[in-house]
Amino acid sequence: MVLGRITHFAFDAVLLSAFLAGVRRSTGLTPSLRQESLSENTEVRKWLDRYLWLGEAVMDQGVAVMSSSSYFERKR
Repeated sequence: MVLGRITHFAFDAVLLSAFLAGVRRSTGLTPSLRQESLSENTEVRKWLDRYLWLGEAVMDQGVAVMSSSSYFERKR
């Protein structure tokens, strides 16, 4: 029961990070990590950088899988 909740929470967190990566790539908007409350705590800032990097990596892998699949095609 607890393991299921933790897994669900982790999946949702990765999904949110990938969504933020998609927003960044399509619009250029990204969360600001230069706020005063974050600049004081470098450990939190480092974890947020890793979290956002995870979204980029998940998005890259998703695009690679979809690009090699016959179920998806590029339209421009």
